[in-house]
Amino acid sequence: MDTKSVRADRYGIGELLGMARERAVPVLRAVPDEALGAATPCADYDVKALVNHLLQVVVEFQKLAAKGESDFATTPDRVGAGPDWRERFAEETDRLVAAWSAPGAEEGTAGAWQMPARLVGSMALLDLTVHVWDLARATGQEYREDDDVAEVVVEQLAGTVAELAPTARATGVFRDPVPVAEGASAFERLLGQTGRDPRWAPSA
Repeated sequence: MDTKSVRADRYGIGELLGMARERAVPVLRAVPDEALGAATPCADYDVKALVNHLLQVVVEFQKLAAKGESDFATTPDRVGAGPDWRERFAEETDRLVAAWSAPGAEEGTAGAWQMPARLVGSMALLDLTVHVWDLARATGQEYREDDDVAEVVVEQLAGTVAELAPTARATGVFRDPVPVAEGASAFERLLGQTGRDPRWAPSA
């Protein structure tokens, strides 16, 4: 077996979420108010809607770590509720990491579909990675994708995307794969598999 293929398995989901959190919080803190109406690579969302969605993810997946039930029926407008949403995001991602680091969080199944708990936690990791890339691109920020942290996170997410893709595409969660350039990085290939163009840039 390729030793690289088991590298991500050495880490708990809580650890991986902690790595993603360190990327995510600075990006969210640097989103300017004037960019909230801007387009993102995630075509269904502008910046404000995507931040609200990501806040919903980090709150609801805390419940799933504790084997509770999540509620994605509606998305509260946490951005519109007040200017402290950036710090709220930082605090809630801290709680997300703690929830998935708790003993037993990765054991058994979680959620209404009774999916393996580690896969459920990896879904949160996927959102905390690709949506933060979306927000970085939409607001002109750099997103590091070429270091050891990104490599480990992408290693975990490649399997997650492959497992989820048939259902996710059928339900519209993922768009059709986007072809990427020959020699594309593992991160760019991951983005392409979720229906994102790694070369996306805001319109002039």
